[in-house]
Amino acid sequence: MGWAQATALIVPVITVVGAVTGVVVTYGLNQRAGRRERQARAFAEALAVIEDYANMPYRIRRRQLEARHEISVELDKIQSRLAFQRAWLQIEAPEVAVAYDFLIRAARSEAGEQMKKAWTQPPPPSLDEEMSLGGAYPRAEIDAARSVCITLGRRKVERQGLPSFPR
Repeated sequence: MGWAQATALIVPVITVVGAVTGVVVTYGLNQRAGRRERQARAFAEALAVIEDYANMPYRIRRRQLEARHEISVELDKIQSRLAFQRAWLQIEAPEVAVAYDFLIRAARSEAGEQMKKAWTQPPPPSLDEEMSLGGAYPRAEIDAARSVCITLGRRKVERQGLPSFPR
């Protein structure tokens, strides 16, 4: 076999090996990107459940008289979502789950107490201009715990090497 024949054989082999390598690398990077995106989205959904819970005092204060049952059902659904997100984080990201547990406790302490007080207050009149509650409920505990949770979630996602956790 001469040099020309060997070259004619080697060039196509190198081309095929290069193409296969490119496909494998691209597939691996796409899988990694998809995994990171799913994880970031799941972390954001876990935080959204906390926001739903933290906003319940407003919902309770603005309730119509007949909405008590509807609000209770919604709160039950939020509690179920909190439990799901907590379990998911314990499996997927144990280091973030510890911070999320702290965030849940902060939300239950702060927003839970606000909900208890909101239930004792009479519903506002039905006039739209009187629906303002005159200020925000304090959220210092929730915001501090949320910040820690976001920081840990961002670190977890960034270790996978693609777009970061939502701020």
